[in-house]
Formats: sequence, C-alpha cells, structure tokens
Amino acid sequence: MGRTILHVDCNCFYASVELLHHPELRGKPVAVGGDPEARHGIVLTASYEAKHRGVKTGMALWQAKQACPEVIFLPPRMDLYLRFSRMANEIYAQYTDLVEPFGIDENWLDVTASAGIKGDGMTVAREISDRVKRELGITVSIGVSFNKILAKLGSDYKKPDAITGMREWEFREKAWPLPASDLLYVGRSTTAKLYKLGILTIGDLANAPEELLHAHLGKMGSILWVFANGYDDSPVKAENVHAPIKSIGNSTTTPRDLENDQDVKIVLYLLAESVGRRLRENGFRCRVVEVSVRDNELYCFTRQHKLDYATNATGEIAEEAYRIFLENYDWTKPIRSVGVRGSDLVNDNYWEQLDLFSSVERRERLRKMDAALDDIRRRFGFFAVQRGLMHCDKGLAGLDAREEHTVHPHGYFG
Repeated sequence: MGRTILHVDCNCFYASVELLHHPELRGKPVAVGGDPEARHGIVLTASYEAKHRGVKTGMALWQAKQACPEVIFLPPRMDLYLRFSRMANEIYAQYTDLVEPFGIDENWLDVTASAGIKGDGMTVAREISDRVKRELGITVSIGVSFNKILAKLGSDYKKPDAITGMREWEFREKAWPLPASDLLYVGRSTTAKLYKLGILTIGDLANAPEELLHAHLGKMGSILWVFANGYDDSPVKAENVHAPIKSIGNSTTTPRDLENDQDVKIVLYLLAESVGRRLRENGFRCRVVEVSVRDNELYCFTRQHKLDYATNATGEIAEEAYRIFLENYDWTKPIRSVGVRGSDLVNDNYWEQLDLFSSVERRERLRKMDAALDDIRRRFGFFAVQRGLMHCDKGLAGLDAREEHTVHPHGYFG
C-alpha cells in the first residue's frame, strides 16, 4: 500500500490572521512586515488584494508602496501567529501523529494509517480544510500525494482555499508542464543553470540524464532529478519533537556605544529576557545560543555554542550569551549593536537524559522564578520587575527588547 501525504499551507497566513483582528480592512490591500511608522523593513506576507496590485513577499516597504500606493502596512505579531499555528496543529493531530512543520504556516501530514477510519487522502484534506476555515477563520491550500515533495507542489498548484491531488497516476500530467522553478529548492541561480542546459520545466528535469544534472549541479542535481521523478521517499517526522521554527532572536542598536563588559552584560540580559519569555510563551526550548556583535565601524560577527541541555530559562540563556561574548571580543572598538538568539528549537515536552552532575533543583528554581516574573510582567508591564544589574545604567536598562524579534523557519533538509 502506498503512502498518503498531505501538505497543508495556510494562505497568506500573517495577513489572514491580522484580518481576523481587523475586519474593517477586509477587501483592502494589506501587507504585514517591517516598521510601518519608520517605513523600513520588508513585506513578510501580503493579502491577495495587495498581491494582485504587485506587492510581493520580500519587497522593501517603500517598494511595496510604489507598487500599490494604497497598501496598508501592519506590524508583525509573531506570538499571535505562533498561537494560530499551534491551534492548526491541534486540528492536524486529530488525524495523525506524523505532523512535520515546514515553517510556521506549513505542515506535512502522513495520513496513511488513518485511511481506514477517516477516509482517503482527498476526504481527509477536505475535512481539514473545512475545519480550519470554520474553527480558525482562515483558509488553507492542500496538496495530496504519495510523497512530501509532490504534496507541497500540490498545495502551491492552486490558491487560495484549494485541494489538489498529485498522486501516482496524475502527477506527471499536472506537475511536469510546470516551470522547473516551481520545484522545491530550484531557486533563481539553479533556474539559470538549468536554462543553459535547455531545461525549462519539471518534465524536462525529470527526463534529463541524472549524470548531466550531477555534473552541472553536483549532489543537488541528483536530488532534483529524484524530486522531479517522484522518487522522494523521505518520511514525515513525528509531531512534538521539532518546533515549527528554527530560532527566536532579538537584537538592538543601543542608545550609546557600549564601552565595557558590564555595558554588554546589561544589554545581553535584556535581550535574553525577551528571548526566554518568547520561548516559554510558545512552548519551545533552545539547544543553541547565538550572539551577534557589531562595532561602531559596522564590522560584525556571530558566534554560537551548543548547550548541554535544551533550555528556555532566561538566566541560562543570558549566562551562555555573556560567556560567548567574553571569549570572542577584545574591545578593539566600542560596540554599537548586540543580538541574542536561541536556535535549534525543540518543543517543551522534548525529553533528554540528565547527567549525574547537573542540578535538577537549580533548574527547577529557575523555571519557577521565570514563571513568576512572566506573570508579573503580563499584569503590570515589562519594567515592573528588573534585575539588580539594570540599576547600573538606567539608560541602557530602559530598552524594551521585547518589541523587536525575529523568527526563522525550518529548511527541508533540516
């Protein structure tokens, strides 16, 4: 019996969620991203009304404004989008425990084992589509296939609010006439190389000699040949292991140049407060801490270190970030900006073996302290409670790091 794989893609996800909270903007061109007041940053997602007027994901806000003067910009609210992502995953989990995220708004589902109970792939897809629309108020496009690559191609085939089959007996008819650039991991550079070889469509790619592709594209050429021919058999990974995003991070340009270790420590702790709280709010822990530094002549570098144990404790993140900084900066020049990121994320129920020398009691105290601080700050604001370190420099301690953060999605080979 063959596999039944779905790829569920939430349509214009950020914009769709925002329109639920701004019903007065429905039918108008809306773009989410950047800083609407300062007019800098890029478009993360645009509504279909904005897309039809030329607004594209990745555009600078000023470019989007040129393409569509009436576009309405909204600032991103990642915590809100993560909450909707979790609610969508709760729906998917009622059909299978094999749910693999490909970013915050996309998931693969292996529903092979539930066919006898829930029906075939198309039936399950229609039910999921109806439930997401009814329960969450947003729409999804779903691809139904026998492998992950073609299922994703199916979800991209027709949008919004569509279900497309890419099964064994139909994928050649539907997929092969499409441009090669529609295939996962065929970007602009690869498209140009394929064009020089006379390969324009997915069908051309499938029918090209694998040796030719490997000679010009290396290992990726063979991988793309496998994708185009429908030979990919990679499994859908079980849910509740990996987070739907790769990392959560914060960075800030400080109100004055940082001139000593204590200055940096203050800012790192502020940033770690925000990173740790976001991890906890969204049920994640990080296994890697990363620090980025830019000096006042704009030279920058990034360093990271893998932790012994996954954590979302503010103190552990801050201590590790400060240790990384001390090992890697010699104070040749003052510092203009600093960033902290937690990456290699896992869900909160991820288990790991502790060693004999780790202090479970200390980590439990940190967990309870962070939970208490989170509760106080939710009720009375971020500055209601501060660490003693912050009183060393009220100017630096006044930064509200929580207002700036970034998230990074998963890659297919991650």
